[in-house]
Amino acid sequence: MNLLFDNGTPAPLRRHLAGHCLDALAEKGWSEKDNGELLDLADSEGYDALVTTDQSRTHQQNLARRRIGVVVLGSTDSSGARLRGEEIAQAIEVVDPRPSRRRSHPARLT
Repeated sequence: MNLLFDNGTPAPLRRHLAGHCLDALAEKGWSEKDNGELLDLADSEGYDALVTTDQSRTHQQNLARRRIGVVVLGSTDSSGARLRGEEIAQAIEVVDPRPSRRRSHPARLT
């Protein structure tokens, strides 16, 4: 699965997602993109899921029309990501990039 880490997504989470291709917004030069533009770019580049801690990334977006899934983490805390890494990895696994199977709301981990 191709994953995109939003700004603030704890970097230590990467080790729990070893079987995935991972990029970060900063690595792509997308750190300053607004929500809609970011999701458009991520969709067009073939990302399956955006992993974010930013609750507002999805508030005003219609995710049902997008191919990309969104997993919203409840915290930017690195120690929490280490402790809940397996749970987060499982949430990412259930993100289905097929539009016909997409939920209209993001997966949330609090």
